[in-house]
Amino acid sequence: MYRIEAAKLFATILSFTMVNLKAAPPEPSPMIAFPPSTAQKWTLPNGLTIIVQEDHSAPVASVQAWCATGSIDEDQHLGAGLSHILEHMLFKGTKTRSANQIAQSIQNVGGYINAYTSFDRTVFWIDVPKDGVGTALEVLSDAMMNSTLPPDEYKKEQEVIRREFAMGMDDPDRMAGLLLFATAYQRHPYQFPVIGELEIYNQLTQEQVMQYYKTRYVPNNLTLVIVGDVDAEKVRQQLADLFKPYLEKSLKPVFIPSEPPQLGRREVHREFSTELTHLSMAWHIPEVTSPDVPALDLLSTILGEGRSSRLYRRVREEAGLAFSISAFSYTPGDPGLFGIDATLDPKKLQAAEQLALQMVDEVKQTGVTAEELEKARKITLSQHLGALTTMRGQASDIGSNWLLTRDLNFSREYLEAIQKVTLNDIKRVATTYLTENNLTVISLNPKGSLSGKAEPVKSIAAGEIQKFELSNGLRLLVREDHRLPLVGIGAVFRGGLLAETPHDNGVTRLMAKALLKGTKTHTAEQIANEIEAVGGSISSDAGNNSFSVSLDVMEPDVKLGLDLLSDVLLNATFPEKAIAREKEIQIAAIQQEEEQLTTVARNIMRQALFPQHPYALRSNGSVEAVQHLTQKDLSDFRDRYVVAKNGVVYVFGDVKAVEVKQLVEQALGNMKPGALALTDAKPSTPLSKSETVESRKDKAQGVIMVGFRGATLSSPDRYALELIDEASSDLGSRFFIRIREKMGLAYYVGAAQMQGLVPGLFSFYLGTDPQKIERVKTELLDEIHKLATEGLTPEELERAKRRLIGQQEIANQSNDAFGYHCALDELYGLGFNYYKQLEKDVNAVTLEDIKKVAVKYFRDQPYVLATVGPPASAKATAGKPEEK
Repeated sequence: MYRIEAAKLFATILSFTMVNLKAAPPEPSPMIAFPPSTAQKWTLPNGLTIIVQEDHSAPVASVQAWCATGSIDEDQHLGAGLSHILEHMLFKGTKTRSANQIAQSIQNVGGYINAYTSFDRTVFWIDVPKDGVGTALEVLSDAMMNSTLPPDEYKKEQEVIRREFAMGMDDPDRMAGLLLFATAYQRHPYQFPVIGELEIYNQLTQEQVMQYYKTRYVPNNLTLVIVGDVDAEKVRQQLADLFKPYLEKSLKPVFIPSEPPQLGRREVHREFSTELTHLSMAWHIPEVTSPDVPALDLLSTILGEGRSSRLYRRVREEAGLAFSISAFSYTPGDPGLFGIDATLDPKKLQAAEQLALQMVDEVKQTGVTAEELEKARKITLSQHLGALTTMRGQASDIGSNWLLTRDLNFSREYLEAIQKVTLNDIKRVATTYLTENNLTVISLNPKGSLSGKAEPVKSIAAGEIQKFELSNGLRLLVREDHRLPLVGIGAVFRGGLLAETPHDNGVTRLMAKALLKGTKTHTAEQIANEIEAVGGSISSDAGNNSFSVSLDVMEPDVKLGLDLLSDVLLNATFPEKAIAREKEIQIAAIQQEEEQLTTVARNIMRQALFPQHPYALRSNGSVEAVQHLTQKDLSDFRDRYVVAKNGVVYVFGDVKAVEVKQLVEQALGNMKPGALALTDAKPSTPLSKSETVESRKDKAQGVIMVGFRGATLSSPDRYALELIDEASSDLGSRFFIRIREKMGLAYYVGAAQMQGLVPGLFSFYLGTDPQKIERVKTELLDEIHKLATEGLTPEELERAKRRLIGQQEIANQSNDAFGYHCALDELYGLGFNYYKQLEKDVNAVTLEDIKKVAVKYFRDQPYVLATVGPPASAKATAGKPEEK
C-alpha cells in the first residue's frame, strides 16, 4: 500500500486472515477488475477545482478542502511551521463568523470538523449528514477565503503549538522519526518537521502567517472534494456561487531542492531520556508515481507487516532481539524512504541491526516466495479497499490522487499494478534500492548506554517529592519529573473565607487578583507579556481556607517563573486604577451568581448552616463589602498572610531539586517569617434544629439543596464521607436512579461537600420542575433518610472506591495540579505525602464505617433545606456546585 502522509500514518483498517497454506505454491488469485472513478471534476474560471463523487449508500457526506501547500512550500520561512499554524488558525474566525459560530454551525447540523497538515498539503474536512452539506460548504469556503487570524486567537494557538512541541520532544518514537528524516535528507525540505523547528517557529509573527495565508490560499491552489449522498450539480453550483467573488491570483512557484543521490552510508546514534533503544534503518526510494512503488510497497509488507512477516518472526520471535519491529514504504510526491523500525534492549542494538540487514540481503539474493507475495497482495488490497468504506476515506483517496498525480484513476491503476508485481520485481527493487551506500541508520538510546557508563545512582527515585524548609520557615516541595520539559510552580497560603468577616468579605479574592496587577518593577501588562513571551501562564485564586498564585513554564524558564512569583508576592503595589477595575469585575461576578440557581441555593444554605461564621460568607464577597475595600485593606491582608511560615511553595516538573532550592532561597528567602495563620479558627455553632430557607427567582427551574454540617480535612470520617459523596453523585447512584430515571422528577441530582480547617458541609442537591418541588422534597429527604439508616450497598461502596482512587491517579498525571494538591495537604497539616495514604485508607473503609458515618452526619444532626423557585421563563444552567 502506498503511503502519502508524513511517516507511517496509514493503519490497517480491515483485518486479514490467510487460509492455511499448503507446501505447494498457491495458484495466483484471479485479477480483480476495478471500475474507473465515477467522480466528476470541474475547474471554475478562477482556477478552483471541484471534485464530486456521488455515493448514496448512506445519508452522509465528507466535504474536504485541499490546499496544495504544506511544510515544504514555506519558501523563505522554511522550517517555521507556517502551514501547521494555519491549520490551527483557519477555524478561529472569519470576517462574518466567530470561532464559536463556526463550531456551532457544524454541530447544529450534526457534523464533525477537523484538519491535518503534511509535507505537501493542508486538508480541512467536515463529515456531515447529507442535510448539512450546504452548511459545510459555506463554512469551508468562508474559512479558505476569509479567515481573519485574530491576533488574540493567534497568541493562544502559539501556546497550544508550543505545548505540542514540548510533547513531541519527549516522545522517543517521534524524535527517532525526526532524526531519521533529518539524517536521510540533507537538502530536501523533508528534513524539517511538519510542525517546524521551535526556534524558527518562535520568530514567526501573525503578520507573516497572514501574508502566507493570502499568498497560498487562493482559488487556483485549492481543490474541494465532496463524496457522499449529494447531487453533484447542486454542489458545483453552490461552490461556483460561493467562490464567484474571488479571483484567480498569481501563484509564485516555490523552489524545492531535490535530494541528491546518497553516496555512502549515514549513521547517527544519540542518547535520549528513554528506557529502550529506538532503531531505524532507511533507504531512498522513488516518488509515488514510479512504476517500482507497487513492488516496494509489497516488499515492505512481506518484510515487516503482521505477525507472520519475516522480520517479526525471526528478529522478534526466534532471536528475541526486539520488542517490536516493522517495515514501511513511504512514497509521497517527491522521493521517499523504505525503512525498518525496531524497539529493543540497548544491549541488543548491534545484533538486531545486523540480523535485519542480513534478512534484506537474503531478499536481494534469493527473493521471496510465491506464498509471501500472494499474501502481501491480499493484505494491500484489503487495506486499501477498507479505507474506501467511508465517505471520508473515499474523499481522502480522491484528494490524494489529484494532488499527487492529477489522475483521478490513480488508485485504480495502482491496485491493478499491485496485482501484476512478480517475484522478479520484488528481487529487482530490493537489489536496486536497498544498497549499503543508500542506507541511513539512526538510533535513540538510554542515557549512558552509548558510552558504556551507567548513570550515577540517584539518592531519590524519580518522581518522589522532596521537602525543604528555607531559613525563614517557608516550606518548599520539589518533584523531579523529566517526562516533558514543563514545570508547574505555585505558592499557597492559609487564608480565604475563614480569614474574612462580613465587613471585608471578598478581600482574599480581590487581593489575589490584584497581586498580578503591578509590582515595584513591573506593570500588569509587563507581567503578562513576560510570562506569555516564553509560552507560560500565571494566575491566582482564592478558596474557603487558602489562596494561591500559580505559574506554568517550560524548563528553560524556571528562574524567570520563580522571579515573577517572588515579585508578585513580595512587591505588589495594588494600583488604585487596577483595584477599581477588579472590584467592578468581582461585583459583576457576585451579581452573576444570582443567575445560577445552584449557587443561589448554596449561598442561602450556607448562611443558615453556619450562622455568624466565615463559612457563611460568599467566596466573591458581598457587593457592599467589596465596594468599601481599599488599597490599604489589600496591602494589610497581604502583609498578614503572605508570610513564610504561612505558606508552601511547590515546583513540580523537569527540574533538579538542588538547583530549585537555591533559586527559591534567592527569590523568596527574604520573605518575612510571620506565623502560621488560622491555628485557632473556631467552628460554627451547631444548629439546634433543622431549618428551611427559600429564595424566589424568575427562572424556569427549581433547585433543592439539603445541607448538613460536615467534617474537617483531618477528620477520621473524611474518606467515608468522600465515598458517600462519590456514591451519591454518579449516574448509577440511588438518587439518580430513583428520582431522575424512575420517577422523572429531576433534571440533575447529586452530592457535594466542603471540608475545611474547621467542620465544613455535606449537601445533596437536585434541579427540578418548580411545580414538582414539594413532591421532590419528600422523595429527596426520604432517600437521604434511607442512606442515613442503611448506608451503602457493597456494590455502591466498591464502585465509589474505584472512582475515588481512579480520580486521584488521573489528577496526579498533571504536575501543576499534583503540586497544588500536595502543597495544600502540607499547608493544612496533613503532610505533603498524604496522597500516598489514599488508596490504603479508602480501601480500609467498611460498610459498617459508612453506616456509622451516615448515621452521625445525616440522621443525628439537623439540616438546612434550601429551595429556589418558583418558575418563570428561563431555565438555569445545571451543574454540580463547586466547593474549594
